[in-house]
Amino acid sequence: MRTEKQKMLAGEIYQTWDNELKQERDNAKKLCFALNNTCPTEREQRSAILAQLMGVAETDAHIESPFNCDFGYNLKLGKAFYANHNCTILDCAPIVVGDNCLLAPGVVIAAAAHPLEPTSRAAGDEFAKAITIGNNVWLGANVTVCPGVTIGDNVVVAAGAVVASDLPANTLCVGVPAKPIRELVQEEISANIAASS
Repeated sequence: MRTEKQKMLAGEIYQTWDNELKQERDNAKKLCFALNNTCPTEREQRSAILAQLMGVAETDAHIESPFNCDFGYNLKLGKAFYANHNCTILDCAPIVVGDNCLLAPGVVIAAAAHPLEPTSRAAGDEFAKAITIGNNVWLGANVTVCPGVTIGDNVVVAAGAVVASDLPANTLCVGVPAKPIRELVQEEISANIAASS
């Protein structure tokens, strides 16, 4: 018999109010609270809290407060990750982010979802789908990334967009739902990579 956590990580329907998952979410909330109440200039202390939250030895991620996530241990952040104020990440499934990625204020990355059937949803049934974000990606203000999507390398997503399906590498994407409107030219890609290195 598999645990609810094992079901969650396998992308199956699980019971969100399971005691183990509730305790792990509470632990993440305590660490987010500690991060959000640590002075922005206390960089070493903030970095240590983030590393503890993600279950890694160290991280160079820079995340502005306030920041909230569900578990923390499902976050795999590449080098030079930056998230501006008011970022929320629902990491009920793995969320893998490449190197040199920038998140503008108000970005939501949500691996969690609920059944359409209301009785099941009200009972606390939930499922999650992994999200992958490539290298050198910039998500504009108030972008929402939905469960199960992959965003390719060098993608720029305009403010307010909702990413509900995969976005190809080297594109500028806008809208609800987000769609590529053009490919980025090499000079734009090179300038973006140079600026974030």
